[in-house]
Amino acid sequence: MPDTPQPPHLIPVLTGPTATGKTELALRLGRLFPLAVVSADASMVYQGMDIGTAKPSLAERQQVRHYLIDLLHPDQPFSVWDYVREAEAAIATILEQNQIPLVVGGSGYYIRALSEGLHPLPPPDLELQTQLWEVIATRGPGSLLAELEAASPEDAVRVQRNPRRLVRAVEVLRRTGVPPAKIPRRAPRFRYQKLILWPPWEWLEPRLKARVEQMFEQGLVQEVEGLLVRYPQMPTALQSIGYKEVAGFLQGKYTLEEAQEAVVLATRAYAKRQYTWFRKEPGRVSFLPFGADAAWAGVQSWFESSIQGF
Repeated sequence: MPDTPQPPHLIPVLTGPTATGKTELALRLGRLFPLAVVSADASMVYQGMDIGTAKPSLAERQQVRHYLIDLLHPDQPFSVWDYVREAEAAIATILEQNQIPLVVGGSGYYIRALSEGLHPLPPPDLELQTQLWEVIATRGPGSLLAELEAASPEDAVRVQRNPRRLVRAVEVLRRTGVPPAKIPRRAPRFRYQKLILWPPWEWLEPRLKARVEQMFEQGLVQEVEGLLVRYPQMPTALQSIGYKEVAGFLQGKYTLEEAQEAVVLATRAYAKRQYTWFRKEPGRVSFLPFGADAAWAGVQSWFESSIQGF
């Protein structure tokens, strides 16, 4: 529980499926209002993972201050507990500087933990996690998912077949005998109001393919190749969409064309899971349906009304 009462104002959160323009919209807001961005992206915390995460450039981050970007090397672990701790500290710092914190990103699990609280899990056991990663590499995630589902169907749904979350959940289950969802929840430090970008699928789908093509044109293969040279052991970061598939190409598992198509398919599947996840988002939530590139007016109006209490 927090040591001090929660501030009276609500922290704005801008989220939604991948490729909906969240970063650009946040930058536009930052040019008009005294805000700083707190990233809610599970992969942007890693240094060197720039193209595949569509990370805002250094120049853009100089225009609008961003927190929780480039915190770690790709071979370092980063849990949702780490995220909540770092994000709450960033929000407190921004408020102390008389600015408005704007949480931006599409990692729904991070946003849910930040806004609704999370279960205080023990520190990661890297040795056990390595063993679980080996199980996934040799036999796939099915046996671990079945083990988790038998103990906690809620946790099995929550991990959404995300290997990182699955490994962490099974690690906690084996070490404590208790699945994560059954550990008492820690209350959030702040209160939030969320705007979820909600374009129709027929608008988003072609953007997903175009974004993947652009990443390959910008040098995604070279980025992954360099990361593997510098960090040969980066199991967590390598589970990120784009990096896993390109690493497979570099390891000779399939052709470049097959790798690119695999990234497109994985990105489409991820976006669909995000629609499913955000459809059930709790708390103070607004949805912004839009087509073409008409999101800006709605986002600006929402943000202006959100900051009345600041």
